[in-house]
Amino acid sequence: MWGTLPAKTILKRPDESIVIASDDSSETQSFDLFVSSWNVGGIEPPDDFDMGDLLNIQKNTADIYVLGFQEIVPLNAGSIIVSENSSVSYKWNSLIRSALNKRASSTITIQKAEAGECQKVCPLHRDAYFNSAAAAFECIASKQMVGVFVTIWARTQIHHYINHIDVSCVGCGIFGRIRNKGSVSVRFRLHETTFCFVCSHLASGGNKGDEKHRNTDANQILSRTRFPSGPSQALPRKIVDHDRVIWLGDLNYRIYLPEATTRSLVNDGQWSILLQNDQLKSELTEGHVFEGWHEEEIKFAPTYKYNTNSEDYYDCDQKRHSKKCRTPAWCDRIIWFGNGLKQKHYDRCESRLSDHRSVRGIFTAEVKLARSFIRGEVKKLLAKD
Repeated sequence: MWGTLPAKTILKRPDESIVIASDDSSETQSFDLFVSSWNVGGIEPPDDFDMGDLLNIQKNTADIYVLGFQEIVPLNAGSIIVSENSSVSYKWNSLIRSALNKRASSTITIQKAEAGECQKVCPLHRDAYFNSAAAAFECIASKQMVGVFVTIWARTQIHHYINHIDVSCVGCGIFGRIRNKGSVSVRFRLHETTFCFVCSHLASGGNKGDEKHRNTDANQILSRTRFPSGPSQALPRKIVDHDRVIWLGDLNYRIYLPEATTRSLVNDGQWSILLQNDQLKSELTEGHVFEGWHEEEIKFAPTYKYNTNSEDYYDCDQKRHSKKCRTPAWCDRIIWFGNGLKQKHYDRCESRLSDHRSVRGIFTAEVKLARSFIRGEVKKLLAKD
């Protein structure tokens, strides 16, 4: 009974804690989110491509993995007409599944040897719900819109508590509608907290004024993205009305400096000076886009544009026949909105598969738990005492 608990009690199992309140305040638990974005430049990964480095599974295991890709297919007329290429998205999902569950399988084997009782870790039971490192992962949502692809994976044990999964796609390309650019947004509810993840590819271009096209794309995505309200509950319909919101993607914002100056500062590792001239930060500060959104401090090199399969940035002098110049920039970003999120990590990965480097972030999200769930957990703990 709730009356037997103090006003605020912390119940603990290994690797977790839940704050229980006997008054009207919320009961919450923290969940770790892994979020990554990568423009793969229309290049299909080889069959033996290892996702382990990107997923950082040797150092951390999250509860939910959100991976967003741009240009998983070449952006040509044929791909724009056919919005989904199941073979390419299936291949990425297969690589992700293999990497996530390889870590889970190896962890189970180790724990069996240490514990000596395999029934404690395998098969996985509902009471293993609380952040067990031995958990397997399954895909809860996967959606492709031409080159934009988002796939979300969660621990098997928390699937029962995830519901109201919906997807909304917005095309922002040619004529403001074609889906070669735009967003795929996925929302769901975990326990009593709603999440929304927006994966986007905004307007390209390094000329003066092109940032305004990106601002327009972002504002169009915010205004046109709509989710169903739900059959019996008033679920959020707009992106920013959800409890926890994260936006990831190739936002394509550049640096307000001449090419020679930018390259010199990049070579010297002068990130702070470059970031003072970063388009996204400037546009956000001036209130032109993403009002109220946040980004963790950037402490890594610009993610674009690299020569193919190289650690060297694309050099316009080496490509005199090209009419387009690609100055280094932080095109690939992860930003977030609202309360209840704390970003613990923000960096980039070094795979040379494409001309972009991927970015990734790790967040802690506070989740409100259903009182019926808490009562069940309390009864289990009291029964063991």
